[in-house]
Amino acid sequence: MNESPKGPHLATLAHEGRIWDAHLEFEDDTSRRETYRARLRFSSPEADRSYRTAVIIIEPSYEEAVRRARGLDERQLSALLRSVLPAPEEGE
Repeated sequence: MNESPKGPHLATLAHEGRIWDAHLEFEDDTSRRETYRARLRFSSPEADRSYRTAVIIIEPSYEEAVRRARGLDERQLSALLRSVLPAPEEGE
């Protein structure tokens, strides 16, 4: 089951017949208070789970991290979504 979003909504994408929402998800790391580290989380009401990237946004402020993530275009977000989805099984 999908988890509720933890961060700002970035975009809604269509991929292989499903609608996906992309959210920015910040890492809770108190040892690195000087930076805001975040990953992208993709979820779909039709998927049984969410899929996350590694931490790919590292900025000195929350606002800069959100601005950087919102600067990703649809093509980049689609590529990141494809990179985290499991490979389709043969015959599908």
